[in-house]
Amino acid sequence: MSTMVPPLYAGLVDDASLLPPSATGLTDAVAKYHEHTGSWYANLLGSLLLPASIVGTEPVPRLTAGVIGDVPAASLPVTIEKLRATGVVVEHVEAAVARRGEDPQPGLATLCSFAAAGTGLRLYAEIPLSWGLLSALDTVAEARAGGLSIAPKFRVGGLAAELFPTPVELAAVICACRDRDLPFKLAAGLRHATRHTDPETGFTHHGFLNVLVATLVAAGGGEVAEVAEALAATHPVPLVEPARNHRAGPRPLFVGFGAANVVEPLTELVRLGLINGGYE
Repeated sequence: MSTMVPPLYAGLVDDASLLPPSATGLTDAVAKYHEHTGSWYANLLGSLLLPASIVGTEPVPRLTAGVIGDVPAASLPVTIEKLRATGVVVEHVEAAVARRGEDPQPGLATLCSFAAAGTGLRLYAEIPLSWGLLSALDTVAEARAGGLSIAPKFRVGGLAAELFPTPVELAAVICACRDRDLPFKLAAGLRHATRHTDPETGFTHHGFLNVLVATLVAAGGGEVAEVAEALAATHPVPLVEPARNHRAGPRPLFVGFGAANVVEPLTELVRLGLINGGYE
């Protein structure tokens, strides 16, 4: 396997081509994922994300995947067992614990019970960036201290402006995870490497490189204002040098994010000179 992807970006991008609004079919998505994992940039990839709701609707081939829990939490254990029975190797499960504005604790309790059942899975609890967030992070930290393989996941975009946290708001979340020694995943809105405004919606999206550099700042002891400064950058210049300086080490805190087309973030990293590779 090629080593052209530096350790800082290893496993950064999950293949989310099966998730809405993508119209990619299962057969095509699996074939394309295998193509990616056989390429020179294979080390950039995390998991192929498989919606749990697909179980029972069409045959699922033997594959290795992360499962998105878009079914009721109580159905997840049965769904996972059905997938395993078909030869699917489940790497991890991601599931929402509450809607925005709801108490996340009941959903977290259900997911922690699932984690405690000895499934051997890594679980990511999708926690809304709203009321109850900090106490939910405390609960996740306590669960991890008790030996459970669970970590938070946050959505940083969506179909409404309020679903996009400001740089200061997201910086506070990153620092809260840092203070509790919690790795985290992100979903939604991370379309490009740097922070930008979508000309069609007017929504300002976070950049995945901004987040990566912000976590480097946080892991180095940076305060919320310093982390927010990295998140607010709309030009790659202040981001590229810190990323280059840390390219040989592991990525702190930020587990990764999903992209409908994994070649898009790859192309931006190559264009910025952060991954040295080429296309045939």
